[in-house]
Amino acid sequence: MPGMTHWQHPMFFGFFPSNATYEGIIADMYTSALTNPGFNWNASPAVTELEFIVLDWLAKMMGLSSAFYSNDISHGGGGVILGGASEATLTIAIAARERALRALAEQHGESAADPIGWRAAMLPKLVMYGTTQTHSVGAKAAMMLGIRFRALEVARKDQYGLRGETLRAAIEEDTARGRIPFMLVATYGTTNSCAIDHLDEIAEVAKSSPLLWLHVDAAYGGVTWCLPENRPERIIAAFNAHFDSLSTNLHKWGLVQMECSPTFVRDRHDLAKALSMTSDILKSKGMDPDALNDLRNLQIVLGRRFRALKVWFMLRSYGTTGFQEHLRRSIALARSFADQLREMPAFEIVNPPRWGLVMFRLRAPDESTDVDALNHALNDALLERSDQLFLSPTVLPEVGYCERLVVGAPATTEEHIKKTLRILQECADSVLSK
Repeated sequence: MPGMTHWQHPMFFGFFPSNATYEGIIADMYTSALTNPGFNWNASPAVTELEFIVLDWLAKMMGLSSAFYSNDISHGGGGVILGGASEATLTIAIAARERALRALAEQHGESAADPIGWRAAMLPKLVMYGTTQTHSVGAKAAMMLGIRFRALEVARKDQYGLRGETLRAAIEEDTARGRIPFMLVATYGTTNSCAIDHLDEIAEVAKSSPLLWLHVDAAYGGVTWCLPENRPERIIAAFNAHFDSLSTNLHKWGLVQMECSPTFVRDRHDLAKALSMTSDILKSKGMDPDALNDLRNLQIVLGRRFRALKVWFMLRSYGTTGFQEHLRRSIALARSFADQLREMPAFEIVNPPRWGLVMFRLRAPDESTDVDALNHALNDALLERSDQLFLSPTVLPEVGYCERLVVGAPATTEEHIKKTLRILQECADSVLSK
């Protein structure tokens, strides 16, 4: 199709996967035919109930504790399916801000609802944390809320993951300046390099900062928690015990179409208290206007698509085993690519491969060579072959310009990996011969 990049092509290795399946296509067709906005339970109970069911299925597959189950009334946690990680982060940031302001108001004997006086004075003091590798979702959410965002430095020796000591130093520094740390956007699989922030260390530091909302942006990496071998016990234990929320994107590696970002929270009341606004037309007889089973109270928008249907279709078709096989297959192909690339003298792998991502670049043939310029030339050569394959470059601290290859398309096979390696060698030969 002219003017379109085919993300489902087996030779597409750019950005992150954006999967589609037959099951998802059929579900989207049904959803479009039904055109149900699904904003409250009374209008269409099936829309709401199915969403809670598939969210609990996914939570169990990922190893989340029952505190994050929608249908476990003993805890009050659960989730909602949002459009993407940007929407999820903004939604969570609103809830985190309001929770912090309520707690501060109680401490100071003030009204958190006062828009002019005390509340307006508090907002400039709030600070949200991420890292220099955090996706723009964090900084964008802070910008939209008019709140300070601080990107903490991370290092190559830590594989660009946030360490607890770095967070502790930032909290102490900001507190000394009269600022109020209220939220951290940790990442499980950053866009640039699949970096993992050290959730166990973060949880330990946060014990002394009760106002700090701990959120995990796991847009790409969250689905790997469905694989027991890719779910470190210390990480899951730290998350289940101390973190407040997590979002992942099934429309990346999770075999469903855009848009689908399951978002889990420890307490859905935090979302409802921040987002619930009930006009007379939305009131339902015999129901709490702020009811947690009204999806409109858990999100920014009112009307929404029936997103749960495509998740239900996919999980009913693939099952846990089939879903895991899809993920393991992508990981195995990425590992095969990395193993074969190591045998090619012209290239070097610049960061330990993780899941479906491998990062690499051309080696400098001598000390006088501008390595970044050399790899810019390689990327130009690859762009000329974009009718055959697609990769996306990035810049890593302490490394420089390099290429990213991400395996995730269900149609990719070992033959496509071998073809990619041949094209890379041809492009390398062309660049190095000049």
